[in-house]
Amino acid sequence: MHRPMCGCCPPTSVPHLMAPLFDFIAQCVHQFLTGISSSQHRLPLGFVFPFSCRQTRLDKAELISWSKGFSCSDVEGKDVVQLLQSAINKQELYHVDVVALMNDTVGTMMTCSMGGKPCEVALVIDAGTNSCFMAEAQQVEMAEETSGRMCVNTEWGYFGDDGTLSDVLTPYDQCLDQESSNPGEKRFEKLVGSLYLGEIVRHVLTALAAEKALFIGSSVTVLRTKDVLKTQQVLEIINNEEGMDKARRALEALGLHPSEQDCCRVQQVCRVVVSRAAALCAAGLAAILSHMCQSRELEKLVVNVGVDGELYQGYTRFREILQSVTGLLAPECMATLLPSVDRTGWGAAVATAVALRLAAHRREVDQLLAPLRLSRTDLERVQALMRREMELGLGRESNAKSSVRMLPTYVCSTPDGTERGEFLALDLGGTNFRVLVVRVALDGIHMASEIYVIPTAIMQGTGEALFDHIIECIMDFQLKQDLMEQVLPLGFTFSFPCQQLGLDKAVLLSWTKGFSASGCVGKDVVQLLREAAQRKQHLGLKVVAVVNDTVGTMMSCGYDDPKCEIGLIVGTGTNACYMEEMQNVGTVEGDQGRMCINMEWGAFGDNGCLDNIFTDFDRLVDEKTINVGKQRFEKLISGMYLGEIVRHILLALVEKQLLFRGKPCPKLQTRDIFQTKFLSTIEIDGLALQQVQAILQNLELQASFEDSVLVREVCQTVSLRAAQLCAAGLAAVVEKMRENRGLAQLAITVGVDGTLYKMHPCFSQHLQQMLRDLAPNCTVTFLPSEDGSGKGAALVAAVACHGAEPQGEPPSTQ
Repeated sequence: MHRPMCGCCPPTSVPHLMAPLFDFIAQCVHQFLTGISSSQHRLPLGFVFPFSCRQTRLDKAELISWSKGFSCSDVEGKDVVQLLQSAINKQELYHVDVVALMNDTVGTMMTCSMGGKPCEVALVIDAGTNSCFMAEAQQVEMAEETSGRMCVNTEWGYFGDDGTLSDVLTPYDQCLDQESSNPGEKRFEKLVGSLYLGEIVRHVLTALAAEKALFIGSSVTVLRTKDVLKTQQVLEIINNEEGMDKARRALEALGLHPSEQDCCRVQQVCRVVVSRAAALCAAGLAAILSHMCQSRELEKLVVNVGVDGELYQGYTRFREILQSVTGLLAPECMATLLPSVDRTGWGAAVATAVALRLAAHRREVDQLLAPLRLSRTDLERVQALMRREMELGLGRESNAKSSVRMLPTYVCSTPDGTERGEFLALDLGGTNFRVLVVRVALDGIHMASEIYVIPTAIMQGTGEALFDHIIECIMDFQLKQDLMEQVLPLGFTFSFPCQQLGLDKAVLLSWTKGFSASGCVGKDVVQLLREAAQRKQHLGLKVVAVVNDTVGTMMSCGYDDPKCEIGLIVGTGTNACYMEEMQNVGTVEGDQGRMCINMEWGAFGDNGCLDNIFTDFDRLVDEKTINVGKQRFEKLISGMYLGEIVRHILLALVEKQLLFRGKPCPKLQTRDIFQTKFLSTIEIDGLALQQVQAILQNLELQASFEDSVLVREVCQTVSLRAAQLCAAGLAAVVEKMRENRGLAQLAITVGVDGTLYKMHPCFSQHLQQMLRDLAPNCTVTFLPSEDGSGKGAALVAAVACHGAEPQGEPPSTQ
């Protein structure tokens, strides 16, 4: 640690050139190290630099302006850390690295944090004055960091330079300011700093003598001489016991002949000036404490305040006023004032040690998270692989080789706005099942719906039990809606991978999302529904279309925007569909027009093509699923899995002693305990870290402030990767559509649904930004779906009933 002046350098020797100052400091470092016979092992150095700097990192600070008698040329605007490091290198001290720079106020805060009492505020009340405090990083607009807290150096000595203290300034303060070397600057410091208190008292005494209230019969010419009364003398005069005698001696030394009354009045003046300084400091401190309390959304703030400086350390009355007035102005804050023991020396050492610890911690965290942080090259490769898998999936001969199934849906047109009628819709895609009645009229679409729960036992039981339960729900809904006597066209949203053989015929290929009902895979789900209706003697069922939720979303948004030709779901699972040219669909006969292709991209990578993207955390998640090795892309992106990925990362951080102080976290060992909704909450912009701590507390995780910051970073890393991978897949889709149509620029709309896209505070923004980067020739508009899986199924049924016939048949097997 080092300060810019040592005891052997008197103020008169302060150099005026840049090189001599920093060379002198480096020489002092060299001399000191020689004297203690230091080894050549790396020595980190903390630099206390008590001048106004614009600091962008702990080891980077540009000098704004000199003060305290320094005026070295060609330093302002330069990085003082670099200047010192260069000077140290000239001394051939290559093992000495300047790793942290701070001013004396920050050093005081760090020093006062040494005794097991964390200190979050510091004041220096000396020749000059300043303060610092730990602010919420998100409120520090000049800093790039938005998580956690950051120490802010207020430089409050400049408070009032804009005129805000004009009502406080007296004629004596104005006289002092005009005689200073920097008129109009550091107005608050000139009211408080010990460099100026003697001068304020001198001006007051001069005015009183002119009014014949003091020193009657004495010549007071001496009082017009600057600096004849020192602050040290003022502080001695306010002493209760010896103050009167000190006042007499000080005045007589100036050639004055004070009476007993003169000495008493001078003592009163000194006390008023010093008391005002203490009260003004208290007002500034109270403002800081109240701001901290409010920004942290606390009812009561309990905080330690480190204090240093001649005025505070040496005079009991100053301390008493500072404490009492602060309590009066900020009653919601309980501040304990801690005097600095070793001024800023310890603080510099502590800050340096903390910087090294944080740097080592940062390296380990970055190393652990590195596999999840995808580069532009990684994402371009994913985009290219998706395009390749799409081409394979569309080919009749190559379809079996692709992990992306590219299933024809037999939906060959989107709504044109002329559809009319009343339709039923079923929506099966997760643990909740919905039944809807949809009325498509001239004035728009009107819907009524009911949600029914599918118990886990039914989800994972027999197919008969599952479809019987669905029919029971339909019958209950129709009864409530008075529809039992009507036979309405029905659109069935079935959000699982199917091979579609017609608009109303779809063979289930595999279950996902936790379903595993037996006797269904390889069967036509529409037929299974019809058979269940027969078992339940519900004969008024007319299924005209079966679609998945992605197609339903596209159709729903297509009703509002004719340019919507892509559907995207990012919720519990993920999938996409789009309108492909029939001539490119080798799995269906016919080459005229377009057909919606259900990509089933959740299975992208099941053939191993994405193995280099999968991390150890992804593999741990996959191993515990009911479909190990399947739906690999979905397990990187969708809401069903992101919380589990985060949980495994947190466990790894605990194991490496990087989180929760390395203490065992039994609750964190529980599968699915960290839900994806926690990511959405934790990543809300502006969410106070106390609220993050509360979320973790509910999981029985005792998180420190730093733990909360790290948990938020992990959540951000996982959700960002998910959004970027989704963007890479979508970039492959829009680029293929652009090339299909021979366009230099494609304008297209994506109908999008899913809780992750809609509810996560950053997912949609990250997805859209990365899509712009990966597909710059495509202008993509995202249209959030309003009940796409329900309304969309009804619209597919409406389009079918309106006379739109499928434009293709399954390829001949002959």
